[in-house]
Parts: sequence; structure tokens; C-alpha cells
Amino acid sequence: MKKNIWSLLAIHLPLVIFLLTPALAQQPFYQGKTVRIIVGASAGGGYDTYSRTIARHMGKHIPGNPTIVVENMPGAGFLIAANYIYKVAKPDGLIIGHFIGGLFLQQLLGKPGIEFDGPKFGFIGVPTQDNYVIGISKRSGITSMDQWMSTKTVVKLGGVGAGSATDDIPKVFMATIGLPAQLVSGFKGTADVRLAYNSGEVQGVCNAWQSFRATWPNELKSGDLTIVLNTTAKPLAELPNVPLSINYAKTDEARKLIQALVHSVGPSARPYVLPPGTPKDRVEILRKAFIDTMKDPEFIADATKAKLDLNPLDGAELEKNVREVFNLDKALLPKAKEILK
Repeated sequence: MKKNIWSLLAIHLPLVIFLLTPALAQQPFYQGKTVRIIVGASAGGGYDTYSRTIARHMGKHIPGNPTIVVENMPGAGFLIAANYIYKVAKPDGLIIGHFIGGLFLQQLLGKPGIEFDGPKFGFIGVPTQDNYVIGISKRSGITSMDQWMSTKTVVKLGGVGAGSATDDIPKVFMATIGLPAQLVSGFKGTADVRLAYNSGEVQGVCNAWQSFRATWPNELKSGDLTIVLNTTAKPLAELPNVPLSINYAKTDEARKLIQALVHSVGPSARPYVLPPGTPKDRVEILRKAFIDTMKDPEFIADATKAKLDLNPLDGAELEKNVREVFNLDKALLPKAKEILK
């Protein structure tokens, strides 16, 4: 009897294995897995809020429906997280990085401490293309850009470090249009800048209009925060009367520097990336899942509730924009390095 059983197994086991192998092979890689989004800023700011909102919805658009969690890794103006994603994180498609896109420009300019090569990341996409503006407290006595420039009142602006728009954009304006500002840098995120703003340690900040709306609603509603300058190339529909920074440039060099160092920041400001060497099929899976999430009605409703602006770019467009950063006019490099050092 035992001999007959073993004989049957010997005959049929290869067939069973043959039939099961395709089913096993088709099991999604992400099934039963946990994906981590490493955010290079502290909890409560715009980068964190976007990531936690995305994490609640993106898993259902990935085959296998993995759990997605957010971890904060603040420090050095997002640089700690960016270096971690590039050098330490395993390129298996289970770790996504989210840091300030201005670090790509800082790499080009030779910022100390950068241990990554921007174009080599795997690019997933951005949830929105940021429109940066400068907001100032009414306690400063400044109510308009023209008044600020004419009175030369020095205003303390909070920043999170070189490579962040909070720092880099004011530096460009201080050098090109003579913006009377003092940069107080080193905060772990814009949430910390907001705390310093409310305590009177700083009087303003350069931040994305989208982040102001989402994370500074009380300051805007009370009228304490006044948006005095728009740094984008075109007026914003919601802020039609806020002047454009380019209009304060008096020389051709100033205009070129603003165009190269400021106008280019918004499209790649909030990149979601993967470690270099991540398998291409997993990069494509996450790219598609990201864009599908951006179209998900439940995600859109959640983002709207959180006052998050949505104007996404897919991974291919993000990669293209990052590569364009490295095409900066070489004649402007020495001056740009001097400004953003």
C-alpha cells in the first residue's frame, strides 16, 4: 500500500509542481509587504501632510495592496533623508524618499555634505508643483512689497537649510533685487518655522502657497500673515494682486538668475523617489500607482479636506525636470554658487 502511494506521488508530484509554479510566480511582489515613505522633515508640515495623505490611499493601487507607513527623518535641510535614500536604503522598491527638490540644484552647485547623484534616483512623481510666495507678519509693520523695498525694513525669515526654497529663494532675492531680509535657518521643517513665527522669533517665511493654505490657515484667516511677493513666473489665480518677483529685477543678470534659480524650483519641489538601482518593473509599478492615486476620488476628497493642492507630475516628467536643473547656463554658475553657498 505504501509502495503504491509513493508510486502515485512520484508520478503526479511533478505535475502538481508544474501547475502550482505559475500561480506562485504570479503572486504580486508587494503582497504582504510594508512600504515606508521616508520624509525629510518633521511631522506637521506640508511634506509630512502630503505623504501621510498619500500613504492612506496609494496601497490599494499597488498590486498586492501593501501597507504604507510614513517615517520622519528631519535634519540638515532634508539632506539626511536624501543621503539615506541614496546610500543606505535597500533598492527593493519598499522604501520611498520625499525631500526638498532644491537639493538637486545644491548638488549642481557643489553643496558640502551631498552624497547623492540626483539623476540616478528612481522617480515616482510629485503631487503638486509648488508656487512659492513670501508671507510676513503684520507685527513687522510691512503690508506690501513696495513698502518693504522702499523702507528697507529688515525682516527675519525662517528657513530649514540650504537646498530648501525657504532659504534659497530669499538668498537669490537678497542678491539680485536687494531684498532687505535676514535669514534665520536651521529649523527642522516649516512646522517648526511656524512655531517660531508665532512666538515672534521670525517674522516671515518663503513657503509654497499650497503649504500656507494647508498648514497656516489660522494665520491667514486672522490676517496676521500677509502674502507680499509671488516668486513664480506668472500671477496666481488666488493671488492676482501679489506682485511678481521678476518685476523687481533691474538688470539682465538679475532676471536670468531669478529665472534659473527661482522659477525652476516649483515643478520638482516635492519629489517622491526611489534608491538608485531599484528594479525597473517596481519603479514602473509605483509610478503608475502614484498617478492612479492622484486620480482616486477618495484621495482627492481627503486631500481637499486637508487643504492640499493637487497638480501632479508623473515620474517621467519629474525625471525630465530634474535633468533640466543640471543644464543651468554655465556662465551663471559662479554667481549662483556665490549666492547659494
